[in-house]
Amino acid sequence: MAFWTIPAGAFAIIFILSGIKIVNEFEEGVKFTLGRYKGQMKPGLRFVIPIIQTWRRVDLRTTVFDVPDQDAITKDNVSVKVNAVLYFKVRKAQDAVIKVERYQFAVSQLAQTTMRDVVGEVSLDELLGKRDAISKRIRDIVDKASDPWGIIVESVELKHIELPGDMVRVMAKQAEAERERRAVIIKADGEVKAAENLGKAADILAKSPGALHIRTLHSINDISGDKSNTVIFATPLEVLKAFENIGKTYRPAAFFISITVSSMFNSVVSIMIS
Repeated sequence: MAFWTIPAGAFAIIFILSGIKIVNEFEEGVKFTLGRYKGQMKPGLRFVIPIIQTWRRVDLRTTVFDVPDQDAITKDNVSVKVNAVLYFKVRKAQDAVIKVERYQFAVSQLAQTTMRDVVGEVSLDELLGKRDAISKRIRDIVDKASDPWGIIVESVELKHIELPGDMVRVMAKQAEAERERRAVIIKADGEVKAAENLGKAADILAKSPGALHIRTLHSINDISGDKSNTVIFATPLEVLKAFENIGKTYRPAAFFISITVSSMFNSVVSIMIS
């Protein structure tokens, strides 16, 4: 009798120990009794009747999935390669086990298909300029389709958009032409403002008698400081005739006027020589 008691006791201990399960804090268990859903197993020490009951362990943490490169054609017939990163987690463990086989693989395939479809509905400019909106649209579609599986999609981010080499060169030329256009516009605006300021300065000089002559003399004085420059100062004949008429009219002042004109001529000649 004692011979059978020892193996039976050992078998009972092994039977009990094999049914003890530990569920981690970030996990949840799904229990089945004779193949039928029995309930959920919360974190902690749990017991499963061997042979009669089975269970599946489900990770409730956020899963990061790298969506591989997908060949797609945009709405304006441009071939691109797009990859993304997908963040999702299990909301209902029983649905992730019962309603879909290999929920992680199913979500990844759904994300790849959705990304190709969404890229095909937008143009290249929209794909490059509205990446956040496109990522949100992919997330909404995948989240809605995977909701019956007990999956919640937290975020989808487009990582990289690879364009054909010819398209990259064309876009670079377009950007260069746009920069040149802006430079020409800025230069033209500067010339317009300079012309406006010159016009205002001319109006001010025209209103002040002798201001233009003073400005001319200042300019000649500034230029004469550099000995490498040659200055030619043209004097109208009318000025000389005016001095001649004054000399004929006022004989006593003729000598003084001649000296003044001679000194002016010598000054101009000295500037030319320097």
